[in-house]
Amino acid sequence: MRLNFVTAITASVLLSACTTNPYTGQQQASKAATYGAGAAAVCALVGAIDSGKHARNAALGCGIVGAGVGAYMDVQEAKLREQLQGTGVQVAREGDNIRLIMPGSITFETNSYNLRGDFYPALNSVGQVLAKYADTTLRITGHTDNTGGRALNQTLSERRAGSVADYLATRAVERSRMLVQGVGYDQPIADNNTEQGRSQNRRVELMILPKA
Repeated sequence: MRLNFVTAITASVLLSACTTNPYTGQQQASKAATYGAGAAAVCALVGAIDSGKHARNAALGCGIVGAGVGAYMDVQEAKLREQLQGTGVQVAREGDNIRLIMPGSITFETNSYNLRGDFYPALNSVGQVLAKYADTTLRITGHTDNTGGRALNQTLSERRAGSVADYLATRAVERSRMLVQGVGYDQPIADNNTEQGRSQNRRVELMILPKA
């Protein structure tokens, strides 16, 4: 019976991860299935052998990780896009990394590093996902436009990144996972000679990276 259970789990993983080739019309296993089926079977066996709560929890966690880094990040990306829809926070996928871009216009008042009260719900959503998927490290970087002196902007960028990190820590996201930094106006993404460009450059970025 246990063997049948493991076989069923493996088949379920493969079937659920099948995709249709748009050129041939044939069903094929996705990358997540290729990496994850064997690990899911092993994890299911752990749960089948020991019916204790600890073993079941271990099997569930193992199955998620066993699906592969890409699949693990896929789930987080989907959750973040769902939670952050309409908030103004941009979600960008870069390989196995996820970048969250938080514009200054929705996060902070001008020349302030105090979080806006109406931004808390968006950060709550981010914290909820990050706390649940803890096998990642987080790089939180503050950015400014080039208005004002270098020293002022450097300090402001560091404090804004720190404010985001401090708030996420209150949402059960471990500080040990976070690298917090400010880069002032040294990494613009738009033209600082226009108001629109300066507005885009004032931001905090949160990069989510899978642990090795």
